Amino acid sequence: MLQDPLTLYRLIVLYMLNRVSFPLTAAQISDFVLEKEYTNFLTLQQVINELSDAGMISSETIRNRTHLSITNEGQETLKFFQDRIGDAIKDEINAYLRENEFSLRDEVSVLGDYYKSVSGEYEAHLVARDNGIALVDITLSVPTAELAAVICDNWQKKNQEIYQYLVEQLF
Repeated sequence: MLQDPLTLYRLIVLYMLNRVSFPLTAAQISDFVLEKEYTNFLTLQQVINELSDAGMISSETIRNRTHLSITNEGQETLKFFQDRIGDAIKDEINAYLRENEFSLRDEVSVLGDYYKSVSGEYEAHLVARDNGIALVDITLSVPTAELAAVICDNWQKKNQEIYQYLVEQLF
């Protein structure tokens, strides 16, 4: 086991991000780490911030969700030190990712965000991706922030139905 537990937590985060082909949210990583009781929430946030500051992970905040990806520097670091993660922990991570892959991928592949445009209207920007490729990318102009927020929330819930409808109507 490692002398410094923070190093282990850093390696766990890097290992998780390296095992998937899509970003994970900070909340998804937290769910796993906290469920397994590896550490507490504040320590995990410290670890994520340190990894980001060191350039080992990149982060993008989209509507209150922070999407994390491993960088080349993070991959290189993991190559050198992943043997310091115990096999039992690796097995738990791999099982978690295997069992939850579709829901994890779905959560980060469907994005809805809104912002105030220069015209004073609000624009709801809705995207559905598959393997990093945008399947749908829609921007709707609406008069209020509240309406834009509702549209984004409904996009999260109904994106598959909306996509299917568009395909049926346009093809």
